Order: sequence, then structure tokens, then C-alpha cells
Amino acid sequence: MKNPQRSPTNPGSVRSRFTQVFLQSLLRIRKHSPASSSSSSSLGEFLKRCHRVKVAAYVSMARAAGTRRAWSRAMLWRVRHDAHRHRLLQGRCSRSSSRERSPGKKKRRTKKKKKRRDDQEHGFGNAEKLQKLVPGGEAMDFSCLLDETAHYIKCLVTQVKVMRSIADFYSL
Repeated sequence: MKNPQRSPTNPGSVRSRFTQVFLQSLLRIRKHSPASSSSSSSLGEFLKRCHRVKVAAYVSMARAAGTRRAWSRAMLWRVRHDAHRHRLLQGRCSRSSSRERSPGKKKRRTKKKKKRRDDQEHGFGNAEKLQKLVPGGEAMDFSCLLDETAHYIKCLVTQVKVMRSIADFYSL
């Protein structure tokens, strides 16, 4: 019997859900983006559009995976948080574009975590690297991290396959 998650014709599969949401996002991006021009700002517009497509791909992947997965919840939270922060910064910059940071305030520096010897002795030394790669991985224990990583990789592979199919379709 075939695995329903692998079947591209199954409307409930991750691939089908990702494709549907991603294509809708691409249509929205196309609708809201200005027509291309040959002005000097076209490179800036191109980069903004690339960023929108990248975010749309990540959001589509996270929505297709569902909220049961910690990495998808973390990814959706990160996108919302970044968008909110971006709106706040745009508002601040437009009101006070000439204002500099006060000399009394210093940039916050993050402390580097010390590597634990007991983790390295047990073979979990690379878990810290994996936690940085998987969205939300910092808050997971080792077994959950491995499970979430496996699912995240499957979804990334699906994302690449769908995006390749779209690119192949439009390149003909």
C-alpha cells in the first residue's frame, strides 16, 4: 500500500497542501508587486520580491506541516515576529530618520554558551548545531529534536521538489 504522505494526487498530503498555499502566495506577491521597470530601484524591488518568495515558501511549508510540529509553530512565530519588528522599524525610521542611537546605549552582545563535557562524552555535542538549524530546536530535548529534524528535512525536500516543478513548468 502506498504512503498517503508521498502521493502527489492525495489532497491531504503535505506536498499538495504546500503546493496549494505556495501558489496562492505567489499569486498574491505578483498582484501586489509593481510592474517591472528599468529604473535604478529595480534591483531593490527584485531583492524585496525574492525575500517575499522565500518567506512565502517557508510559511507555506509550515502551514502544510500543521501546528502539531514544533518547528512549524516556531517558523510561523518567527515570520510574524520579524514582520511585526519590520513594521515597527519602518515606523520609527520614517518619523526619526536622522536620529542616531544615543551614545550611552551599547549594543547588546549575546553570550556564547559553554559546551558541556557530559554532552560531548555521550555523543550529543552536535545536538547544539542541530538545534540551531531546526526552527524551535533550542527548546527541544534530544529525542524530540531528532524527530522534528527528520520531519523538517522531509518537508524541505518536498519544498524543493515542488519549487523545481514550478520552475520547470514555467521554463518551457
